[in-house]
Amino acid sequence: MVVKVDPASLSRMLGEWSQPGEALPEALADALLDLIDAGFVPAGAVLPPQRACAATLQVSRQTVAEAFGILEAAGHIAALVGSGTRVRSGRAAVSTDGRLFSFSEAAPGLIDLSTGALPASEVVRRVRLEDHVDLDEYFDTDGYFPAGLPILRAAIAERLTRDGVPTVPQQIVVTNGAQHASYLASQLLVSAGDTVLVEEPTYRGELAELRLMGARVKSVPLTAAGLALDLVDRGLRRAPAMFYCQTSIHNPTGLTMAPGYRKALAALLDHHGVPVVEDCCSYDLTTSGLPAPMLAGEMGDDLVLTIGTLSKLFWGGLRIGWLRASSTRIRQLIERRKAEDLASPISTQVVATNLMTHMGEARQERRALLQAGRGATCEVVSDVFLAWVWTASQSGTGLWVDTHNDSSALAEAAKRVGVRLAPGPGYSAYDGQRTMLRLPVWHEPESLEKALRMLRRAISDR
Repeated sequence: MVVKVDPASLSRMLGEWSQPGEALPEALADALLDLIDAGFVPAGAVLPPQRACAATLQVSRQTVAEAFGILEAAGHIAALVGSGTRVRSGRAAVSTDGRLFSFSEAAPGLIDLSTGALPASEVVRRVRLEDHVDLDEYFDTDGYFPAGLPILRAAIAERLTRDGVPTVPQQIVVTNGAQHASYLASQLLVSAGDTVLVEEPTYRGELAELRLMGARVKSVPLTAAGLALDLVDRGLRRAPAMFYCQTSIHNPTGLTMAPGYRKALAALLDHHGVPVVEDCCSYDLTTSGLPAPMLAGEMGDDLVLTIGTLSKLFWGGLRIGWLRASSTRIRQLIERRKAEDLASPISTQVVATNLMTHMGEARQERRALLQAGRGATCEVVSDVFLAWVWTASQSGTGLWVDTHNDSSALAEAAKRVGVRLAPGPGYSAYDGQRTMLRLPVWHEPESLEKALRMLRRAISDR
């Protein structure tokens, strides 16, 4: 199968490729060669046409032509009439398209608006300092708890039960964050070549996982009114290996599915017998401070696997997530997990258990932070970019904005002035969502305004 590199994917993988003092053609050629050497753009891959590449990278076509010429002269690529420009040298493919490249270390001075991940809450800062982590009772064990510490599994089960989803500890497996939980669930259900149905747009980390696994991803449009259930029904009739969704608070749109839509979706999934992995990582982050509902409890436990995390409420650095499923599914997940990392660190799980007793306080803190941040972010964006629009009912940590422009090109312009953005194609199964941009809502208004005004000047100077 020939790999065709989309301009938006290439932009994500290139990162901050232009360097001060280096001519653009040489800088672009060097950055492309790094991708080729790493296998991200493998031998045999077809590069984007020069005109499309130039438009997305916000450089002249001559710059792209010269960069390609440098690589061709060195024997790395070849321009073939009727076949485009192909990579000649390089490693076998390393499956990635850069959707999560923004989680790399940011350069000094860079303003990172590419992720909605929140800094540590005041609750975790205080509790981590005040609460002594007592490990004495575990020292006489081997230290391996593949399903998670019993006290933490019980705490998570109790939390879910209080939130309206009756759960017992045997239905929980603790993971190293939500991304790990998502990967375990996908590995359990999906093999290379299988079809997976997702919402469009959807969480970029899941798309990266599915591509790594060799899955065939099909999507169903998500609008402010909800999923197109007739299209969901049509997709489920084709017996996909899995359906991935977020009905509580959706990433990146921030929308919450109406109760009627959720019930209808659960009925469809039950009827077709298709397993569903529901990502509920943001379900705590509502405007009311009360948790949003989820599919678990609306359908059979054998079909639904629910992903949760402490990252949103407390801090991503804890790396504590979990999966809720039937006890049979949990046993399967535990066995699969043993082959990867055996277990999560005990000390972190003890800290997490302590934090679970502060859930109400943490929810209210995050609610206040995000409400204030969202209001300030909307005000700043409206002031700097009058034409940008968004849906007012959004929740969560981000703002899903329609810029009415090529968002990948905006991201490239932002790179030149030290700003990192998350353009819409990264959240699309087919590199769509071309005009959409996801902005975090927790940054200080002054920092956000500085970044957006630098971006506006960069666009004006083109």
